[in-house]
Amino acid sequence: MSERIAKYLSRVGVASRRSIETMITEGRIAVNGKVIDHPATFVSEADEIKVDGEVLGKKEPARMWLYHKPKNAMVAERDPEGRTTIYDLLPPELPRVMPVGRLDYATEGLLLLTNSGALKRHLELPATGWLRKYKTRCRGEWRDEIIDELEKGITVDGEKFGPIHVTWLENRKGGMRHTWLEVSLREGKNREVRRALAHFGLEVDRLIRVAYGSFNLSNMQENEIKEVPAKILREQIGTIWSDL
Repeated sequence: MSERIAKYLSRVGVASRRSIETMITEGRIAVNGKVIDHPATFVSEADEIKVDGEVLGKKEPARMWLYHKPKNAMVAERDPEGRTTIYDLLPPELPRVMPVGRLDYATEGLLLLTNSGALKRHLELPATGWLRKYKTRCRGEWRDEIIDELEKGITVDGEKFGPIHVTWLENRKGGMRHTWLEVSLREGKNREVRRALAHFGLEVDRLIRVAYGSFNLSNMQENEIKEVPAKILREQIGTIWSDL
């Protein structure tokens, strides 16, 4: 059975469909000895596919890693501005992996990585509803009613945000008031935590993701990576395991 090459390569864990389309335009993918230049190319298991000159092997079992992303690193294969990406920092012996969701350039903390396009898509679906938890330090005047407003859901620049649960941790006074918060949400909208707090005049100057679902950053050091044991991964993702 044949399918579009972007879908096929995403499913076997090469990269996201969007990234694969970019790789095609860059001339980095060949099928049966010929470099392709259009994503509307259909392939099957019988075709020889090369990515960056390397023959694509058979599909591997789904795997997942926990990674402590440092601040000032892009979650992208390449950055047009030449900034450091996580792929510059990951160990060279790691297989091809894709991020589950995104953390912006300045955000640090837990990032899930997987070699499975199907697992990536499953975990990113809003219906999956995995809780993302952050610790954040922000500047500005804190008001207790902000907690209630975020819990009810707010609209920022015409975009509706779902409920965001906030727990006040502590205040520290310097030149401006600094407030540490724990923020939990089930969506993954672009820069959602920063935008939600900015709506109330709070400027985030540090943002750390500490948990994604049942997986926690715990005491992992910056840039540390560790694989999730297959047994634990099966337990956490449930019935989808048989489809990976």
